[in-house]
Amino acid sequence: MSGIFEFGERLDGFPVRVLNERVVRAGAGIVFFFAIVSFMNAWLTGNFQPTRVFVVAFLIDFTIRIFINPRYAPSLVLGQWFVRGQQPEYVGAPQKRFAWVIGFALALTMLYLVVIHNVVGPVNLIVCASCLLLLFFETAFGICIGCKLYNLFNREQARLCPGGVCEPSPEARTGPDLAQAAVMLAFIGLVGATTFWVAGRNPPAASPQAAAVPLSQADLDPAEVERCRVPDFAKALGHEEKWKLHNNCR
Repeated sequence: MSGIFEFGERLDGFPVRVLNERVVRAGAGIVFFFAIVSFMNAWLTGNFQPTRVFVVAFLIDFTIRIFINPRYAPSLVLGQWFVRGQQPEYVGAPQKRFAWVIGFALALTMLYLVVIHNVVGPVNLIVCASCLLLLFFETAFGICIGCKLYNLFNREQARLCPGGVCEPSPEARTGPDLAQAAVMLAFIGLVGATTFWVAGRNPPAASPQAAAVPLSQADLDPAEVERCRVPDFAKALGHEEKWKLHNNCR
């Protein structure tokens, strides 16, 4: 019986401790779902409360993964339940731990910025986008970007990677052929043409902020005017109206 405080399993025939890649990938998909929901809620409505709750939950989950045992991390418990009928695919645990430490660092950064100090700005966007990118590649393609970075900082290279990409002599792998590339180009062209056609038939409606509104006392307050001055980074990102929404400015 495995202990409570350990990382990965010792199985006969494997040179290093291992984790079930199917469970890990399922857990990444679960975390990604809640991450994108909370991120888009903040982006579209300016309500950061779900994001703050998610950051705390994310940090707890990764703390359990790294410092206690992945078997007890809530996202991996759910992931194990969803893939319980699938054949396990064992991968090396050391590189996964390194990748999860990156996620843990991102979670700590978001805890400091969003939960404790209520910071709103480009740093949040970069950290959130990085987290979403790592989770998306893990769950959609089975590519662990953090595991690839593991080889840059460790003399002992990663072993037992998903798909056998870490093996000394990987089998020949083929990419898209010419016919597939042609289909992709045709698909992109069709979507682009459809975009222009839809835009021509249905021009975007005027923004509600464009309508004239009577000035209130708050609008005339110099301190309030200065607080609601849109910073240059938001203008550069085309995020001016969203910045006003996030900061409760008119």
